[in-house]
Amino acid sequence: MKWTKIEVRTGSRNEFIDITNRLSEALEKSGVLNGTCYVYMPHTTAGLTINENADPDVVRDILAGLSRLVPMKGDYRHAEGNSDAHIKASLMGFSLMVPIIEGRLALGTWQGLYFCEFDGPRNRQVMVGFTTE
Repeated sequence: MKWTKIEVRTGSRNEFIDITNRLSEALEKSGVLNGTCYVYMPHTTAGLTINENADPDVVRDILAGLSRLVPMKGDYRHAEGNSDAHIKASLMGFSLMVPIIEGRLALGTWQGLYFCEFDGPRNRQVMVGFTTE
């Protein structure tokens, strides 16, 4: 499998960045028509998710919900002060797998792939690999 890196610059502590188009561009360059897209993020305070990308209020609601579940200040011992980011990242996950059908990511009508920042702003990387059937 050939891997490529996508650079992501985040602008705030908690945000979701839609990377769907960037992944689609990488897929087009790869020439893979049918197979699997693997997305991996090598960071411990950020995550990946697939969710609705039509209504921006969905992202706002997810971020608000995560902040209620895992507040920034809590009974944490981690000295860096970003324990909430580590917990949120673990809840979201660090990798995704999406089928490729006829040269396109097989996402639902309203789905998009998001890079989830919980300790920004930062320069981040997402690794993308494509396999064929």
